[in-house]
Amino acid sequence: MEGEDAMLLPVRTRFPPSPTGYLHIGALRTALYSYLVAKKEKGTFYLRIEDTDRERHVADATKHFVEMLQWTGIPPDEGVTIEDGHLTQKGDYGPYIQSERLAIYKEHVEKLLHDGHAYHCFCTRERLEEMRKKQEERHMAPMYDRTCLSLPKEEALERAKKEPFVIRMLIPRGEKIEFRDLIRGKVEFASNTIDDQVLLKSDSFPTYHLAHVVDDYLMKTDIVIRGEEWLPSLPKHLLLFRMFGWQVPEYAHVPLLMNPGGGKLSKRQGDVSLESYIEKGYLKEAIINFIAMLGWNPGTTRPSGSGAGQRPGTEQEIFSLEDLIAQFSLSRVQKSGAIFDTTKLDWLQGQWMRKIAPEEFAERIRPIVGAKYKEAMSDTQLVEKAKLIQERITFFSEAPEMMGYFYEDPKVGVELLASEKQKVKKEDLPKILELITKALSSIEEKDWSHESIMNALEPMIAPSGFKKGQILWPLRALLTGREYSPGAYEVAAILGKEKVMKRIQSCT
Repeated sequence: MEGEDAMLLPVRTRFPPSPTGYLHIGALRTALYSYLVAKKEKGTFYLRIEDTDRERHVADATKHFVEMLQWTGIPPDEGVTIEDGHLTQKGDYGPYIQSERLAIYKEHVEKLLHDGHAYHCFCTRERLEEMRKKQEERHMAPMYDRTCLSLPKEEALERAKKEPFVIRMLIPRGEKIEFRDLIRGKVEFASNTIDDQVLLKSDSFPTYHLAHVVDDYLMKTDIVIRGEEWLPSLPKHLLLFRMFGWQVPEYAHVPLLMNPGGGKLSKRQGDVSLESYIEKGYLKEAIINFIAMLGWNPGTTRPSGSGAGQRPGTEQEIFSLEDLIAQFSLSRVQKSGAIFDTTKLDWLQGQWMRKIAPEEFAERIRPIVGAKYKEAMSDTQLVEKAKLIQERITFFSEAPEMMGYFYEDPKVGVELLASEKQKVKKEDLPKILELITKALSSIEEKDWSHESIMNALEPMIAPSGFKKGQILWPLRALLTGREYSPGAYEVAAILGKEKVMKRIQSCT
């Protein structure tokens, strides 16, 4: 596929996780890119479970993966899904779980053996370890020495009836293997550097190399999107497609996720699972927005050909899932590693918090605030109160602390009321509080509002010799007990005259 407009419709992409634990944030990015490519082209995004590593298999991991994809808003159209709370499979190319496809892999291994593209290997683990040790001593690349290749087929078949064995792929020698990756461009490999890969293990389960090639062909995958750590294995996969006589799908190897301090993102250096970010309270919109831009930039486009310059783009940073479907292109994915900087994630989290409708925002924080302040559960003014903190909040969990002054009288000291920055001196506080008391006392309860408070207070400021900030700072501080909070007028209007006057008096 050349350029972002050369894709044929419809497109089938897949996400094939191994059920060995949590959903890695890098795996989520691969799933998202695959989903976006399929949806942009009105195609199909399917989920296949690659569970051939039985030693690392984790119970319920498959269901968890599906639930995570559903939570983020990118559920599979086909393959392994959940209906009525139970795992199921739907589609015309199943089973979509590799452990249920062993007969299919065996059939294809037999074909490779018959055609001379694979052979039995009976070497023990001890012999292989000794072989590699000698290769290391001689500074040789660790590769199987093809000891078992010389066995006659009849002898190999007889030994296979009573001895453990694996099936190895016979890599042709002396070839240059070339391919054009959708992200990395032209790549080439020398076949002499490629090991005779194990295709079928001694437990009769296939390795990733065989299984994914067979499945991607039989499931009619058009584009394989995966991490760049698989790039060195690409020639083995290309050769397998050739050995079977199949057309090769497109491949796109996305860059690694990197820690800000350098090195591949790893569990030892920080949270790498989607679950951990959900538990911290991140919105799915912020996570998807952030993950999409780890290696993809809509502002510029890589040159698509010799002599091509940068295509104009956008500096947009806030993307809904619909925006991403419309604008995403593999041609705009960079080759270099993407820095996983949670500072940007936090910024996006704040931006998406602001986009929530006030009514919805209030209902989402109601049980959280209500857990600490029971009256919040029936608070008819919650929407108006929530509006005051929505511009300042990053996580819903911050709401109880930020809204505490609405439900409890704050403890306010002189140190908070006085402010060097606002030029409020301790000795000026009695005069300031007297002015505030006089102004607000003149307002009738029925007329109490943001506007009436402002109209009563501000005409008295200039004649007093104080500046506006010298008056509003202590008022806001005594009402909220916080150094940072919404404005004095806004808070006073919602609190009501009775509470406001009570808090002023407690400070005089």
